[in-house]
Amino acid sequence: MSELLNVAEIFGEDVFNDKVMQERLPKKVYKDLKKTIEEGKELSLTTADVIAHEMKEWAIEKGATHYTHWFQPLTGVTAEKHDSFISAPMENGKVLMSFSGKELIKGEPDASSFPSGGLRATFEARGYTAWDCTSPAFVRHDAAGATLCIPTAFCSYTGEALDQKTPLLRSMEAVSAQSLRLIRLFGNTTSKKVTPSVGPEQEYFLVDAAKFMQRKDLIYTGRTLFGAMPPKGQELDDHYFGTIRQRIAGFMKDVNEELWKVGVTAKTQHNEVAPAQHELAPIYAEANVAVDHNHLVMQTLKRVACRHGMKCLLHEKPFAGVNGSGKHNNWSLTTDDGKNLLDPGKTPHENIQFLLVLTCILKAVDEHADLLRESAADPGNDHRLGANEAPPAIISVFLGEQLEDVLEQLISTGEATHSLKGGKLETGVRTLPDLAKDATDRNRTSPFAFTGNKFEFRMVGSRDSIAGPNVVLNTIVAEAFAEACDVLENAEDFDKALHDLIKRYATEHYRIVFNGNGYADEWVEEAVRRGLPNIRSMVEAIPALTTDKAVAMFEKFKVFTKAELQSRAEIKYENYAKAINIEARTMIDMASKQFIPAVIKYTKELADTVLAVKAAGADAAVQAELLAEISGLLADTKQALTQLMKLTDEAAAMNEGEDQARFYHFDVVPAMEALRAPVDKLEMIVDKEAWPMPSYGDLIFEV
Repeated sequence: MSELLNVAEIFGEDVFNDKVMQERLPKKVYKDLKKTIEEGKELSLTTADVIAHEMKEWAIEKGATHYTHWFQPLTGVTAEKHDSFISAPMENGKVLMSFSGKELIKGEPDASSFPSGGLRATFEARGYTAWDCTSPAFVRHDAAGATLCIPTAFCSYTGEALDQKTPLLRSMEAVSAQSLRLIRLFGNTTSKKVTPSVGPEQEYFLVDAAKFMQRKDLIYTGRTLFGAMPPKGQELDDHYFGTIRQRIAGFMKDVNEELWKVGVTAKTQHNEVAPAQHELAPIYAEANVAVDHNHLVMQTLKRVACRHGMKCLLHEKPFAGVNGSGKHNNWSLTTDDGKNLLDPGKTPHENIQFLLVLTCILKAVDEHADLLRESAADPGNDHRLGANEAPPAIISVFLGEQLEDVLEQLISTGEATHSLKGGKLETGVRTLPDLAKDATDRNRTSPFAFTGNKFEFRMVGSRDSIAGPNVVLNTIVAEAFAEACDVLENAEDFDKALHDLIKRYATEHYRIVFNGNGYADEWVEEAVRRGLPNIRSMVEAIPALTTDKAVAMFEKFKVFTKAELQSRAEIKYENYAKAINIEARTMIDMASKQFIPAVIKYTKELADTVLAVKAAGADAAVQAELLAEISGLLADTKQALTQLMKLTDEAAAMNEGEDQARFYHFDVVPAMEALRAPVDKLEMIVDKEAWPMPSYGDLIFEV
């Protein structure tokens, strides 16, 4: 019998958390560090030396030999450079294990080797990693042994942010400052900080590793570029929340244990809608910690999958024809003394502070819908958003019947006098208990939905960092709060000004509220009438980063400079072009070296069969008809391949930037689809034994 697992004992055992710091640090040092964490006070080098020494001793006790500044460059993944704790050899030939405050606080990776969007020239190498002491250090155990991982920000020699963490921390400070201004207006004098709390749900696919290695498209791009649907997909809805298979359950058990040890509150696990698709969700954490934890989740899923003979696919659309994967970003604002600004209470119509917060958020989302859409844009999400499996590409806000009714009262009469109640859920079965029913249903088609005491931003891609969406959310809400406070702080009659402002925001931005079916064609038409943007692709979304409106807002709250925004736009165009170029060239490689040769070989065998049947005096009409059909599809494949090769070469010869990215999207992507179509038809005709790689059925039903 396996050893019983005590979650309470192992949780956080590999984290240099508050409990460990209290036990190991001198009281004054601990107090100074807490001030830095809570108030942003500067940490002295002397204090940092003490912290570094104790952190090193603790890590060595955990088996660590190396440390790394763990950061998030603009590559979409994390980065790290490992240094051992050993110092220069002593006279006796032994070495000391040392780690200084300077080494803890600052690292110096090569900035020229990471995307900078023109902020750094190739020959300008210097960049710095700076310790983010608000996100606890941890020891990671893997094939390299044990490594002390120190979460850090990453910036250039000239101070520009070259990472995801720095602007996130800036945006958190901005929304905290403006939230404090707002709650002070309502008499809150005790809260010192307001923090965005985030809980990201993580969807993923698992496939057999041996089958994965037989598919070049999965190896090079993370998704299948060819593949015919099997007879059964997800239409029976039998996989969703179904019994978890034993192989998958064993994988999930190991994932949970690893995550719990490094302080990630893995809470929920279940089968998702598509075959071979699953989900993991944590409990909420402060936004920057949630970002770090989500990167740990993705890394752990991949690492543990390999140990179990599987591969974890985080691409937004690894298989055509079944649901893709997203990452629902649950966001709220909480004071340091535990008050949730998005909690409406039992009578929302009487909760004036909540109504101001709510209408400010409606204003923020309406005025910056393009930025919010851009924050969820990546090449994989182009296959998912608006495809009746994920939110539409049109940004709207779901409030539910209760809050929608309150807003309608405010707009029509200027006063909200009541709130809809939930009541009891009647099941019709006497033996079942009475259940309290919420005042409103949920809407899974909404991209930005209010779900009780938080907003759920459902557009984020499964492999993306959640830093970008939360930077945008924090900043646009900070702007809306600031503008509201500017009005109310200078009002002669506060109550009247507050009432008028809530009504004005509700009226002017009600167009963003939509509680209906986001998948319906009628909604697309209605959104046009409302003047809401429908940004269908990543390349069409990127310009939102550098509009005058966006630059002014981000610079006002010191989240991004204009140069940083321009650099990010440039990086995103380049990344899009590179991603599609890799996919196109992978398709060319697979079609040229695998599909066409396999089909030619099969047609030769089929032609020989036709001749043999005729020679025997039998009817070979079926074989001949099949041969003609395959030969026709083979000709279509060769023609589409030639066109894709031509367009891909043409795109690669263009200068990097928006024009190249748009060419890849509007010209190369359709050519890729044109090549896939005949190949997928051939897969349904050619003998399975002759087909050069595992099918969809092999991949998603044999895990």
